[in-house]
Amino acid sequence: MDKDDVQLMEIEPEALRAAEFMQAAEVLATMPGKRITAARLEETRIAIETEDGTVYFFYGFMGEEKPPAS
Repeated sequence: MDKDDVQLMEIEPEALRAAEFMQAAEVLATMPGKRITAARLEETRIAIETEDGTVYFFYGFMGEEKPPAS
């Protein structure tokens, strides 16, 4: 494929968020019993390191939710 032939794909933000959330849930399900030694909020992701040196990266679902004003 020639670089001029590249077409951008349209991606639904909510679908991407849902997929990233599902992947994060699957990773978290593997972590019971592991001790977290570090957590970093990076520019585009969250990095969690466990005591065995494994680093887990989480993308795409970071955000903020505020309770409705009363």
